[in-house]
Amino acid sequence: MTVSDEDGGRGQGTTPRAGSPAGGDSAKPADGSVKPAEGGGAKPGAAETADTETGELGPGERAELERLRAEVAELHSEPGGPAAAAAPGRRRRGGWRAPVAVVLIVLGCILAPLSVVAVWTANQVSDTNRYVANIEPLVHEPAVQNALTDRITTEITSRLNVEGLATAAGAELTQRGLTRIGSLLDNFSGQLAGAVNGFVHTQVHRIVSGPRFANLWVQVNRVAHAQLVKALSGQGNGTITISNNQVVLNLGPLINLVKSELAGRGLTIINKIPSVNPTLALFSAKYLVKAQSGYRLLNNLKIVLPILTLVLIGAGVYVARSHRRALIGAGLGFAVSMVILGLGLTIFRGIYLGSVPSSVLPADAAAVLYDTLVRFIRDGLRVLLVVGLIVAIAAFFSGPSVTAVRARGAVKSGFNWLRARGEGAGVSTGPVGQWTYAHRRALRIAAVTIAALVFVFWGQPTWVTALVIAIVLLLVLGLIELIGRPPAPTQVAEQPG
Repeated sequence: MTVSDEDGGRGQGTTPRAGSPAGGDSAKPADGSVKPAEGGGAKPGAAETADTETGELGPGERAELERLRAEVAELHSEPGGPAAAAAPGRRRRGGWRAPVAVVLIVLGCILAPLSVVAVWTANQVSDTNRYVANIEPLVHEPAVQNALTDRITTEITSRLNVEGLATAAGAELTQRGLTRIGSLLDNFSGQLAGAVNGFVHTQVHRIVSGPRFANLWVQVNRVAHAQLVKALSGQGNGTITISNNQVVLNLGPLINLVKSELAGRGLTIINKIPSVNPTLALFSAKYLVKAQSGYRLLNNLKIVLPILTLVLIGAGVYVARSHRRALIGAGLGFAVSMVILGLGLTIFRGIYLGSVPSSVLPADAAAVLYDTLVRFIRDGLRVLLVVGLIVAIAAFFSGPSVTAVRARGAVKSGFNWLRARGEGAGVSTGPVGQWTYAHRRALRIAAVTIAALVFVFWGQPTWVTALVIAIVLLLVLGLIELIGRPPAPTQVAEQPG
């Protein structure tokens, strides 16, 4: 049963035969548009396309249709979408991606702390300026000043031998008939030696705490480190020498400064002391060849390990099915590896303090020495911890999760409100805003690239530097969103029905 043209070509429950159209399907209304049969068995597709192309849909309906088409295309492109369900063989062939990506990212996160330690060690061993910058604050620490004062005082007073001089003077006076004075001097030789030693200790502490000693401390360490680098690189020795099968460091310049300062303060007896040239053993000479090999290995690892770490993490993110999820995992894993490195430094600190005898170095001075030497490692791991968290957070909020979509929607709505209020007040970005909106993707990529380059080429970035760069980047991205002015919606006039 078919219906007339006045019914708009809609069938009333009729079923067309295979290969032939329904009677009402061939009917056309007066305006010439084609309308599909609702009750017929004809498949939608060509007829619907024809309807869309005739311009019969209103602007709102057309926009809704385009949105639905985009959503369907996105669902088909997702790994778990209909396209993936229709191709189980292809999904099975790509099943290796997830485990390989996990292995690569985990290996990269394991190598990250080793890279930090390798770079720090190589800098301390081969870079004299870096070493001096690390060691210079030690001379201003009270615990280190006290340890240096005790060591220098002992070196001077043990050679000065005030008690022996007083006893010898008493004996000389006794031989010359001044028995009472000689006996008195002999009896108080110990107290006299203690008073002189106390005076020397006080004066040495003042000298050690002064600016001249601090400057000499830097000079001595700079020269010693430069000579150590020469010894390790096989270029020859200087203040670093071999004595009794030990590679030792000459501490004579510090003693000479103290002697001249004491003589200038009235203790002229100090001039009778011969040249004092104590040494500090660094390591056994038989290990010098091994140390030279280790020096070359450190210089190589300083370059290889960081590059290998970045390559492994980047390859893991690239291989993964969901690059965004892999990037989130890599950022969090990177941050966790830095936390583990920090815990390892804390544990090793306790081991180190327990292994240093108090006769060699007081506990407080050893603690200050350790904390000062590893401060660049701690600064580096804090920076990398913040960078890992920033990458993970950025990857999360750029993703399709409900929280991320809502957050982006809220920010976009806020910028739209500000833009509307500005335009209502007569402030408009005009052509600049339209150009910014048309090129907003390229501008975002450029902003992120510039921020990354600033961080990479910053001299010695701290975690505060990384955080400030991230905040400035967010402000720039927000400014791009605010200035970008979307084009006005196109008005499509409805055709008469």
